[in-house]
Amino acid sequence: MDDLHAPTVASGPTSHATTNGSERKLTLPELIAKKENLEAELSALGSVLDSHNVNMNTSLTTFDGYPRADIDVAQIRTTRARIVRLKNDYKAVMAKLETAVQEQFAAGKVMDVSATARTQAQAAQSDTFGAGNSGSSATPAAIEPPFAKVNTVVPNSPAEQAGLKVGDKVTKFGSVNYTNHERLSRVAQVVQQNENHTILVKVLREASANAASRPLDLQLTPRRDWGGRGLLGCHLLPL
Repeated sequence: MDDLHAPTVASGPTSHATTNGSERKLTLPELIAKKENLEAELSALGSVLDSHNVNMNTSLTTFDGYPRADIDVAQIRTTRARIVRLKNDYKAVMAKLETAVQEQFAAGKVMDVSATARTQAQAAQSDTFGAGNSGSSATPAAIEPPFAKVNTVVPNSPAEQAGLKVGDKVTKFGSVNYTNHERLSRVAQVVQQNENHTILVKVLREASANAASRPLDLQLTPRRDWGGRGLLGCHLLPL
């Protein structure tokens, strides 16, 4: 009997080649779109498994080795195979995306990352991803693309004490940035791992309707004893 748990579709890279056989390098917007499409499809495929009350490791056979009759074994096998393939593609895209973002920073460029959120490369301090020599003694730094927006801030909370305000766009939260936030799940991990320890949070704040957003570095310390719920006292929305 064939292995019921084995993928029915081979996994591997799905990069598209050009007519001369070489792989075409995707632009940053294309990589961002591909990443989002992969996340959406993986989420949908996860829902398919959830609908059968199974996961990637659930046995598809009975104790005596026969296919289970209470689930759609064929659909689950196909779904699992697609998930394996997409996860491989996702890892490859994330590696390329990180490289592309760094190249944008090095070139002094900042890309649009959502329909409503825009960033501008006007920071005046040196940074790891600083732009090239502009002819002045100070090297301007590119602003990292924001990945979250502050939706609410509770009075007297750690978030308020750190200086966070509603409308701030988060560009960095500890080690988390646009390339690795994983729909803000990594932010939650950083918070849990740094209770009572200071986290560097970088945000963009609009001074006025017609003025450019200005970058701010804030020191945020997650803690439980502030009198409210959670460790931060604020709510973030992904961009």
